[in-house]
Amino acid sequence: MASSTENEGLSYSPRIRTENDEEDLLLPPPDQVSMQKFRLYKTQSNFYMIGRDKTKTYWRVLKIDRRDPSELNIREDSTTYTERECYDLLRRIHEGNKATGGLKFVTTCYGIVGFIKFLGPYYMLLITKRRQIGAICGHNVYAVCKSEMIPLPNSALLSSISNSKNENRYKKLLCMVDLTKDFFFSYSYHVMRSLQKNLCDRETGHVLYETMFVWNEFLTRGIRNHLQNTLWTVALVYGFFKQATLSVSGREFKLTLIARRSRHYAGTRYLKRGVNEKGRVANDVETEQIVFEVVPEGFPMQISSVVQNRGSIPLFWSQETSRLIIKPDIILSKDQNFEATKLHFENLAKRYGNPIIILNLIKTQEKKPRESILRKEFANAIDHINKSLSEKNRLRFLHWDLHKHSKSKATNVLLLLGKVAAYALTLTGFFYCQVTSDLIHEECMNSPFTENAENGSLSPQYNSNNDNEDGNNLEERCNGGNNVVNGNHSMKCPTFQMGVLRTNCIDCLDRTNVAQYAFGLASLGHQLNALGVVDNPKIDLDAPLADDLMGFYERMGDTLAHQYGGSAAHNKIFSERRGQWKAATQSQEFFRTLQRYYNNAYMDAEKQDAINVFLGHFQPQQGKSALWELDSDQHHNVRRNGQTNVDEDAGSIFKRSLSDGNILRGSGWPLIAMNSRQQKFCRSAFPYQFQEENNVLSESSPEISKCASDIAFSSDGTR
Repeated sequence: MASSTENEGLSYSPRIRTENDEEDLLLPPPDQVSMQKFRLYKTQSNFYMIGRDKTKTYWRVLKIDRRDPSELNIREDSTTYTERECYDLLRRIHEGNKATGGLKFVTTCYGIVGFIKFLGPYYMLLITKRRQIGAICGHNVYAVCKSEMIPLPNSALLSSISNSKNENRYKKLLCMVDLTKDFFFSYSYHVMRSLQKNLCDRETGHVLYETMFVWNEFLTRGIRNHLQNTLWTVALVYGFFKQATLSVSGREFKLTLIARRSRHYAGTRYLKRGVNEKGRVANDVETEQIVFEVVPEGFPMQISSVVQNRGSIPLFWSQETSRLIIKPDIILSKDQNFEATKLHFENLAKRYGNPIIILNLIKTQEKKPRESILRKEFANAIDHINKSLSEKNRLRFLHWDLHKHSKSKATNVLLLLGKVAAYALTLTGFFYCQVTSDLIHEECMNSPFTENAENGSLSPQYNSNNDNEDGNNLEERCNGGNNVVNGNHSMKCPTFQMGVLRTNCIDCLDRTNVAQYAFGLASLGHQLNALGVVDNPKIDLDAPLADDLMGFYERMGDTLAHQYGGSAAHNKIFSERRGQWKAATQSQEFFRTLQRYYNNAYMDAEKQDAINVFLGHFQPQQGKSALWELDSDQHHNVRRNGQTNVDEDAGSIFKRSLSDGNILRGSGWPLIAMNSRQQKFCRSAFPYQFQEENNVLSESSPEISKCASDIAFSSDGTR
């Protein structure tokens, strides 16, 4: 039995800080401090977690009850301690619990990933080792190097269920989601959101965890609801993160490439395809390219980012997995009014604004129709949706058969894609801003911009009713209130990205990655030009910088392909650009095809089960069927009080390989408000003047024109 000393320990009062304490007055309030290192202790009855900030100034205590294995009972001490006071408290707890073994150190950790319960007790998931992989605006970004799962009850309370066959199988399933591969986080930067959203939106706390890119939202839900804060947990993003210092003409800059995978409708290649009834697509990935120049301490920093998107074709379709057929037939299920497709593009517009530019890279003609079936239906869907949209909000739809053109020289493919990418960039624009040193290090999340969440606009909002005054305020607040020259360039007003380029092939892996590189290269030139690093916004394909960037995108493509498809990406075009031996490239591509086929046919079912458990799409219950006994990869969640709850990503029960479902609702299309600066990117639709520059471009109907054009635009997307 716990002593009264232990029960009263958390009410221990520290010294009273006075108004004369100058050091304390200079410190930020505790609710604006991120705790970054923790030590876990235990007694017979409780766990005690001690957390501190980076400067070792703020110390907090969390108490986790170990006496009820079936309930999560967490209490946070509201007191902010000094280091000395904190360890004095631990000593008192130890003294009060000597009769039952006292207070014992368990482990050092770097944040709570969450809590989970299978059939027995609760388990706590901790990050026990981390490594820094980059920094954005002075805020460190980390990868997980080691994690640990600790049962909450003490050994005397652990029931036989804890060691049952099914309980152990669930634990092994959870561990299949390897946190040390491709998960990353930051304590003080919202790495689950783009730079533009971070600088335009002050939202914090629970709202951030509920975004589509936080993979441990379900695991942290219990502790966040108990404490009503996110001090003790880290928000894990899954995908890709790479940062390096590059140089051009003697000027150094930092390049960061981030890929964020959506947790909605997440899974493996053949088990998650197309769209679900809520408009969520498989393999939905947001790619962000951030560029900033390294400047001396105290100087304003220029920073730029651009975002693009990849995702499965938003129709109800699938391919039956087979251990005998490497390329199975496509199964297309009709959605009479394309409601799910419409929901998907509504969601994109809310996330990024308009225009939405769709680059569809699947095949035009095949001996046996497979991809071309989806190509025609996708065009029909866009045509149907555009009829209900205003001219400025219509989807810009572009077909280009990359597979056909990849048979020619890789340079020609990249040149053509580069022209499409460059024009798409003129429509969406990119984000550019200058921030002062105090904003970089202390207030990166509290910028002068705010997001108008009601209509999805990313235009700056101000307190003044005078438009000219607003513009001046924006420029002054971004530039620190002056127009000094920084290096070789003067301060400039910020620009915003409005809209997004959405690219897809069949799997959104191989061909999509090449197209995303082309857009990234076009963007990089304009980003460096905005920073004043280069005079010409166009980067030649033969430039060393183009090769450096190709390495980033090639590595990202391999990482995402492993996650979704089970093998590295097919990088034929990249290999040819590097002059690799053609026979070696073909051999490598064939091996990757076999590797992907084997994983899809033999490994993906269990991998999908692991993802469903991790994301909370399936929650085990005593007396109910086990996950591996079900003939479905989507599940109705049953809450522990017995009420049925359909998860965000759950849909109708169906066979593992299908993605069909009923449409739950219809809705109108959002009208996105834009300021004049953003409107200049969106005035012209896909483009008559661009067709004059490139003869391979021509308009065609959504039914897919029979003309010999290489690139075809949906007619309703261009008028």
